Amino acid sequence: MTVPRPAVRARGWATRTVVFLAVAGTALLGMPGTGSAAPRADPTGTLAPEQAVRVPVGAEPDGAAVTLDASVFAPSDKGQHPALLLAHGFGGSKNDLVTQANDLAGRGYVVLTWSARGFGASGGRIHLDDPDYEIADARTLIDTLAARPDVRLDAPGDPRVGVVGASYGGALALMAGASDPRVDTVAAVITWNDLADAFFPQNVTSAGAPAGASSPAQVDRVPQPGPFKQLWASRFFGSAAAPSPTTPPAAALPATTGGSSTAATSAVCGRFDPTVCQLFLAAAESGQPSDALLSVLRAHSPKPVLRTLKAPTYLVQGMADSLFGLEQADATARTLSGQGTPVAVRWIDGGHDGPSSTAAADEESLRTWLARYLPVDPATASTATTATASTATASLPVPAFAYAAPIPRRQSVAPILEAPAYVGSVTSTTLALTDATARPVLAPPGGQPASVTTIPGAASLAASLPAYQLAALPGQFAAFDSAPVADRMSIVGAPRARLTVTSSSTSATFYLSLWQVTAGVATLPRRLVAPVTVRTTPGAATTVDVALPAGTWTLEGGSSVRLLVTSTDSAFTGTRAARVDRVAVADATISLPSVAGRVVSGDTTRDTESIGVAAAIVVVLLALLGSAWWQRRRRQHEPARADLIDVPLVVDGLVKTYKDGHRAVNDVSWRADRGQVVGLLGPNGAGKTTTLRMVMGLIRPDSGTVHVLGDPIRAGAPVLARVGALIEGPGFLPHLTGLQNLRAYWAATGRTEADADYDQVLEVAALGDSINRPVRSYSQGMRQRLGIAQAMLGMPEVLILDEPTNGLDPPQIAAMRPILHRYAASGRTVVVSSHLLGEVEMTCSHVVVMHAGKVVTTGTVAELVDSSDTTVVLLGPGADAEAVAERLRQVAGVTEVDVDLDPVEARLTVTADLPRAEVVRAAAGTGADIVGITSRRHLEEVFLGVIASASASDGEPGDGSRSLTDRLRQVRSR
Repeated sequence: MTVPRPAVRARGWATRTVVFLAVAGTALLGMPGTGSAAPRADPTGTLAPEQAVRVPVGAEPDGAAVTLDASVFAPSDKGQHPALLLAHGFGGSKNDLVTQANDLAGRGYVVLTWSARGFGASGGRIHLDDPDYEIADARTLIDTLAARPDVRLDAPGDPRVGVVGASYGGALALMAGASDPRVDTVAAVITWNDLADAFFPQNVTSAGAPAGASSPAQVDRVPQPGPFKQLWASRFFGSAAAPSPTTPPAAALPATTGGSSTAATSAVCGRFDPTVCQLFLAAAESGQPSDALLSVLRAHSPKPVLRTLKAPTYLVQGMADSLFGLEQADATARTLSGQGTPVAVRWIDGGHDGPSSTAAADEESLRTWLARYLPVDPATASTATTATASTATASLPVPAFAYAAPIPRRQSVAPILEAPAYVGSVTSTTLALTDATARPVLAPPGGQPASVTTIPGAASLAASLPAYQLAALPGQFAAFDSAPVADRMSIVGAPRARLTVTSSSTSATFYLSLWQVTAGVATLPRRLVAPVTVRTTPGAATTVDVALPAGTWTLEGGSSVRLLVTSTDSAFTGTRAARVDRVAVADATISLPSVAGRVVSGDTTRDTESIGVAAAIVVVLLALLGSAWWQRRRRQHEPARADLIDVPLVVDGLVKTYKDGHRAVNDVSWRADRGQVVGLLGPNGAGKTTTLRMVMGLIRPDSGTVHVLGDPIRAGAPVLARVGALIEGPGFLPHLTGLQNLRAYWAATGRTEADADYDQVLEVAALGDSINRPVRSYSQGMRQRLGIAQAMLGMPEVLILDEPTNGLDPPQIAAMRPILHRYAASGRTVVVSSHLLGEVEMTCSHVVVMHAGKVVTTGTVAELVDSSDTTVVLLGPGADAEAVAERLRQVAGVTEVDVDLDPVEARLTVTADLPRAEVVRAAAGTGADIVGITSRRHLEEVFLGVIASASASDGEPGDGSRSLTDRLRQVRSR
């Protein structure tokens, strides 16, 4: 589904998010909004040209005149038609509704869209649906429709009209219907009942409230505001920051009392009414609402005026909505139903946090509603008028209650169920918790770090996060699990529980969410939390009834529920004072609601597949069976080798070619024996890591074998339990401590704690007290040391380390040498891949040199750096190394002299068929200052020589027909 885009050019990510989502509900009316005045498509020629209208409305408090920018979309014929006011969402404008208006005009309605005051090209300021401003504007717009000759009238000045809106426009639709008896029907989408409850939600239910609920999402709140919904509030301000062409900057207006200066707040307030703005800013700073702010928010809500709303009302509310939850529509529906107003409720799986999967069915249900209460055919007008005056028990054109069930696997559209009534439809099931005893919950100083349950306005982003790990921060949560349920359960509505809280403060705020646990994995079916603020007496227990977020989800047989209680949530401004609380669940139960619904579309039980998908699965299964058969046959031809049972590692003829044709490893063979520290050397791209991945069974070779202690290696080979490895860097769970990561890794092996040898590996890690800190706070070097320690858990017989010194500083590298020496000296084997040649020279006993996917030489470090035919002459400062070298080349028996013009200590490497004593006498005879004689070359020299020789000879140094001495002699002669 294409997501609607706003007409306002919002500044910044937060601004774009709210504008983008506040108009999301308008997609219910047809295709998503375009975000700009797109060309009007009218292939049938049934629409009149769009008519731009400027509508004067009431002045601002300072007397400034206000004109609304409106448009009329109408059928082209000359008859009279029912009319619709189409209201946009917060941060949008009339341009967001062009596509929807065209669709409805094509169905026979005269549609008036407008940019609300403070938005788009309209004048005025944003008053948040103030009855004296935005709602009065709607009545003026109805007057405008009544004066049009193409609008059908029920009486002079009384047009046949409905009001439809989403979010900001949805509240306007309800309040306009309540304040103007000329309104014949209302459709309100994803909107609020009480704006104070929406921004300061409180889910502690009032004393004396029934244990159950008369409606699925009923919340009878205690008269105490909850925490401030700060992220959504900031998005509201962001979308109103840009000044309009017709509205002066806020700084030009007089400052109001009781808040900061207008000049100081003008950049934040933008087009907001200064009074409303400053009340919000004060709440944002303190985290608590003033009585004045609560009074304004409640007055700018449908709740106080619903008693006069008699027009049939359709309420569509979203379950992916952290701004206006289902309880907001529930409160409106209960009020209307109780006073006899015809009302229908529809729960969709979209909302301000994401689109609805059932948009087509949602749109059709709205058309059906309008066709009944705002009929286009004049012949049915009298019937509709009678229906308007009827009671709520009259037959409705759509189900009294329809709701989307969770989307089954491998489907993309939610099933829709219906129930014959909304109020009185809910029943409940009590589920026992396995352990509901009190748990400590810490509220951290400053409220940080804060749990992340959802990212308001970005459900798709939140879905990609490790949800439970971010929600349940160590020390800041309590979790209560039920036993697994035997049979499948459908949950519809707001679950309920009773909390017993003992706090160190006089007030404690928590955030509750209900998770589903299947096979040990916790998921949040609807990414919502319920804030609760409990007034307490320090040290005394307080028990309260709480309602959790309402929604629908399916609890599969064998799954359990988890009530998660956290002390923080990133979407809210909570207390910044540190607290220590204890939380328990009274009665050790949780109440799960349900509704006996009938499936009207989709399937809630079967996981359907098309014939093509089923065929594809069969093909995949056959391929897997064939692969398994081939692997089994291959393994049968690779039996354990008794002759290698005491050899820790043997690599024989490995070949690996990737799909692009690159041969990364070409006939590689080498071995590592007990007591050896083997260095695997080679330039980038030599094939070292690919070789080690094949050694560990992580990738499959094209040919060749690997044997560990005589057993062939393949993915999951049992003998790999005797191998420890760190390949391509460590990987840890960032929220766990270093020690918790080690214990989790070892637990996954299935071996006992006693076999882990934690004391020895913690000595290797050398992290001190940091071992008890979360890994996310570690430096690269600390992570690397922890990774080496993890590879050593259980002291495996073969230890493989790929670039183990990455991120280590020189003292840490030096400290690692004796550890590896002692490890090998105990009869084990170490294989080290490294590019630090000097470190390999001091650490390793044996070396395997690879180049271009081949082994070009192997041997002991001593053999490579020390030989009887090589003498290294160290010259004093100022010596003419080239002159000395030239004189030595004239000596019979000297085959080659290499010069290293080091600025501090020049070196001559002399290769000769002479005893070393004669080479020294010849060097001394040149008269040069000689400060040292040695037979050792640095491994770096040998390595570079071997690689250069391999490149020049096109791989011939790897020819096994020549001895190591011959190959080294060729290197030294270069």
